[in-house]
Amino acid sequence: MNAQPVSDTFQQGAPYERYVGRWSRRVAPQFLAWLDPPPARRWLDVGCGTGALCEAILDRCAPASVTGVEPSEGFLQLARQNLGDRADLRQGSAAAIPLEADSVDVVVSGLVLNFVPDPAAGLAEMVRVAADGGTIAGYVWDYAGRMELMQHFWAAALELDPGVAALVEGSRFPLCRPEALEPLFAGAGLVEVAVHPIDIDTPFASFDDYWQPFLGGQGPGPAYAMSLDEAARARLRERLRQRLPAQPDGSIPLAARAWAVRGRVAAKQ
Repeated sequence: MNAQPVSDTFQQGAPYERYVGRWSRRVAPQFLAWLDPPPARRWLDVGCGTGALCEAILDRCAPASVTGVEPSEGFLQLARQNLGDRADLRQGSAAAIPLEADSVDVVVSGLVLNFVPDPAAGLAEMVRVAADGGTIAGYVWDYAGRMELMQHFWAAALELDPGVAALVEGSRFPLCRPEALEPLFAGAGLVEVAVHPIDIDTPFASFDDYWQPFLGGQGPGPAYAMSLDEAARARLRERLRQRLPAQPDGSIPLAARAWAVRGRVAAKQ
């Protein structure tokens, strides 16, 4: 296939929402139920994206405050549209959180940790802003195990061009496994570290409902699809149409798993 270099950059909120943002919204409530935090806590969402996790916190956790930090201005614009003044949304990153030390009680991140260039440094920064006894937690897609919407895409792409193997998330993001997440959190000095699977359904109403988000160019799969010339993209589309488990009514029942991880901040020296 005639493909150009692929970028993982997420910048546009609306295409991201159609691709995986809508499914993150299904994970967030289960993630928060697993955390089960007391009310009136100060929350920070690192890499808040379009605001899905912030919104779930506001709706379910009776927080004292919610701050979201996000490097992408495009995502922040959509988050501000979605949340209004219910949350304090700021530009920043896991490497440089624009908050004072010991200023929040719960630090969370949804679908972010694997994209942080230095995860250990990012965790250290999260610990810095968290108070003693605070919670640090996050979740990531189980790329290598059960993220079916992406796995079908890459399987079809590999059938047509084995050279795309280096782009597949399951091999590129080893952090998205329990055996990597637990030592990452323990290595940050967190205690009572636990990892938990969250399974959700990701149903598509039709093949078009599945395929159109890949044309948004946000994320490795969509960026790869849009790097192809029109003929190559059409071949990929038809190969996907052949392999997806479509039902008689045209719907496509798929599923996904996220791995959630949490730890508690021990007393700081």
